[in-house]
Amino acid sequence: MKKLFILTCLIGGMVISSKAQDYKKIHEDMIVVDGHNDVIITSILPGKDIGKRLKTGHTDLPRLKEGGVDVQVFAVWSDDKKWKKNAFKHANDQIDALEKQINNNPDKIELAKSYADIERINKSGKIAAVIGIEGGNMIEGSEDNLEALYNRGARYLTLTWNYNLPWVTAAAEEVKTKDKKGKGLTEKGKSIIRKMNELGMMVDLSHGGEQTFYDVLSVTTKPILVSHSNAAALTPHYRNLKDAQLEALKKNGGVIGVNFYSEFLDSDYPKRVRNLYFKSHKKDSTNRNYSIGKMYSGLSAKQKNLANAPLERVLKHIDYLVSKVGIDHVAIGSDFDGIESPPQELEDVSKFPTLTKALLERGYSKEDIAKIMGLNFLRLLKENEGDNRQ
Repeated sequence: MKKLFILTCLIGGMVISSKAQDYKKIHEDMIVVDGHNDVIITSILPGKDIGKRLKTGHTDLPRLKEGGVDVQVFAVWSDDKKWKKNAFKHANDQIDALEKQINNNPDKIELAKSYADIERINKSGKIAAVIGIEGGNMIEGSEDNLEALYNRGARYLTLTWNYNLPWVTAAAEEVKTKDKKGKGLTEKGKSIIRKMNELGMMVDLSHGGEQTFYDVLSVTTKPILVSHSNAAALTPHYRNLKDAQLEALKKNGGVIGVNFYSEFLDSDYPKRVRNLYFKSHKKDSTNRNYSIGKMYSGLSAKQKNLANAPLERVLKHIDYLVSKVGIDHVAIGSDFDGIESPPQELEDVSKFPTLTKALLERGYSKEDIAKIMGLNFLRLLKENEGDNRQ
């Protein structure tokens, strides 16, 4: 069973012992929270049993246990184009599928709807499952649907995926035009943010456009989450945050979760994929316009590892984010099972202890690593709960 002193730290400021310990013990003693994982859509909904070790994907309960993960946020996701109708039902179908897995493994995992639930579940030695809704299309513009998903356990809503909604714009769409008109939150969108604050549901701005980001900050009364994004100064991708956004996030008291996707970590990743692909597919003249994802899928296991971002890139993003927003505002949002290319040495959820080891070697204290690996996310959850705790 996990030790509870980290949770005590969150409340009472208890100091972690400075006695020398190996990284595995240090990791085991931390409360580890992964703020974003897409295993529902990739494995659970298709009918795979994550109670057993899977040969596919990044996630199952045995590997979560090996990785020392105490709190896993399970993303409920839909492709907006595929689910223009019945997206709310699709969200509920995914939660049903997750609940079935939880019910089939009652000794290993339990649904948590509050910080208090997480604390209780942790005491029992089980993994606490938290639900995050990735994409506002699934509420179908209805605050009643939003509240219904909250009541089922959803503790954050990622406002958009990669498409605009009638009430909010996405980063992938905002970057296509310099015209500010039509970007950000509408009045309806602002009402949805206020409803989330009222419920105690975290506003997640990963995937949200830059104007959306600032519009939310002008409305919200609670600290925001950016569950799975990185630093644009290191990797200038629209899914990452610019320095000014990071400054605003710090002022708001929010948290950014580091994403493990190679393309969000390393600008050279697409070039490596292309070079490796064309080395082994020289005779195929139809593949010049393939996406990076399709090229990556055509690589051998050895080539994929060579293409993947080095672990050092994860560490550089953590370093940079800490330098900009402070140690109290950086977390982990791996995006496992939502990405095809994880970093080298962080191939799946069992590898989280490797990150703790690397951070120790980089000079981070155990206290600071504990914040990154879980405490900061839990603090944000508590602050959003406010008087709405269940």
